[in-house]
Amino acid sequence: MTQTKILIVEDEQKISRVLQLELEYENYETSIAKDGKEALELIEKESWDLVLLDIMLPELSGLEVLRRVRKSGMTMPIILLTARDEVHDKVSGLDIGANDYITKPFQIEELLARIRVHLRHATTQVASGEGLGVGELTVNIGSREVKRQDKDIELTPREFDLLVCLLKNKNIVLTREQLIEQVWGFDYFGDTNVVDVYIRYLRQKIDKGYADAYIQTVRGVGYTVKERTK
Repeated sequence: MTQTKILIVEDEQKISRVLQLELEYENYETSIAKDGKEALELIEKESWDLVLLDIMLPELSGLEVLRRVRKSGMTMPIILLTARDEVHDKVSGLDIGANDYITKPFQIEELLARIRVHLRHATTQVASGEGLGVGELTVNIGSREVKRQDKDIELTPREFDLLVCLLKNKNIVLTREQLIEQVWGFDYFGDTNVVDVYIRYLRQKIDKGYADAYIQTVRGVGYTVKERTK
């Protein structure tokens, strides 16, 4: 039976070693990355069932690693480890695509329990074929296929990334600034009106000609994806 693989991204050697010993005792296969750059290299090179990701890292921050991983379309569970107790860090991580967070110092039993929950959920998703979607709209991140009523929809890479971002935050209103950060990246310095342009492109391809429009505007705030209730 193949062992579950967990990547530990932590620059404090004592903490990473304790985590590794505890996880291997639970029969998980582990590797350690000591900075953000090394973490990205390992994530791109190998397949991981779950990532434990510290926020404060050398080279690249944990949040930047998280952003790049999610932007690339990888969906493995990611649990943030942080010494900070600030709401902003937790909210930012969840907004970017973290599955959970735990604040240091933490009890190893609690962390192990959270790991089991997320691994079980991920396994259930794979087994059931669950993917991103709303109503008649489905998205396969791995193959980058988009369908509505079994009709294939061709999207550009940027349109696809924007749709995935909206679907991952289904029923949550995202501002233009949040969409810029998550889809275009923190280093984008253009006008936020580019979001409106791409939303229009998506609507033309996804909602035009259908009774239900999934992409909705919340005036003065931003955009969301939801299924209209009848």
